[in-house]
Amino acid sequence: MSAQAQGDAPLELSGWRHVYSGKVRDLYEPDLSHYGGVHPLGDVVLVVASDRVSAYDAVLSPGIPDKGTVLTQLSLWWFEQLTDIVGNHVVSTEASAMPGDGLVPDAVAGRAMVCRRLEMFPVECVVRGYLTGSGLVEYRQSRSVCEVPLPEGLVDGSRLPEPIFTPATKAEVGEHDENVSFEVVASTIGLEDATRLRDLTLAVYARAESIARERGIILADTKLEFGVDPATGEIILGDEVLTPDSSRFWAADRWVPGQAQPSFDKQPIRDWLVSAESGWDKDAGTPPPALSDEVVEATRERYLDAYRRLTGAEL
Repeated sequence: MSAQAQGDAPLELSGWRHVYSGKVRDLYEPDLSHYGGVHPLGDVVLVVASDRVSAYDAVLSPGIPDKGTVLTQLSLWWFEQLTDIVGNHVVSTEASAMPGDGLVPDAVAGRAMVCRRLEMFPVECVVRGYLTGSGLVEYRQSRSVCEVPLPEGLVDGSRLPEPIFTPATKAEVGEHDENVSFEVVASTIGLEDATRLRDLTLAVYARAESIARERGIILADTKLEFGVDPATGEIILGDEVLTPDSSRFWAADRWVPGQAQPSFDKQPIRDWLVSAESGWDKDAGTPPPALSDEVVEATRERYLDAYRRLTGAEL
């Protein structure tokens, strides 16, 4: 294998205290004893993207080399493309130069961001421009997605008449997010904030879909997370944005509605896990097997290819 995966377990980082791990990211708070009681960059957290990978609600082993760096660097690139639409939580990605400066520790440089601490909305802001995944399942049952009515005759991969906002509730690790209607979101966070999140989500999608299309990539759908900056009251983007983990990217020149589309993400892992070669039954309740070297490398290349095509640069 050409590179080694990082981040199977959270690291001990000087000046930072680990407080939470999700499927992919590790969250740290400042250890204020290192900073004389006040962090030099204010009320911040350190968000570290690991190389961990999950599928079918299970975290798999080994991780995918360079995945954490791709997620972080691609998010940063997209944040730059979106600054005139919505702000984001990034304060610094600069590597620490001396003890006590509060910047990104060397051990995680390139795959970590010092970010403003936000009051996050308990909503996954999903926008779909194409029909697939859980949206397709729901459409087949009701001809709608999240109570948004859709026309007859759509198939897997169909482009929708216009992008739709299809929010979901945030699930705990190992649980499924649940698609909900806009009205449920409004009843949870208030109509004004729900409307603002919907408008921002659709605006981000419109910009990103156009940029991706120019680069030969279809942005089928994506998931955004927003929070309020307590210092300003402003709603801004948090977490990651428009990566292969949070979005479906398809090759535009291979798009054929009516079938599953080739995607720039962990599809090689999903395909292998349900194949006879893996020997795993995802419904049996047993842990998944270790990924083969070939599957790991194929998945790594998908992530790197998405980064190259979108940014025009090598990682």
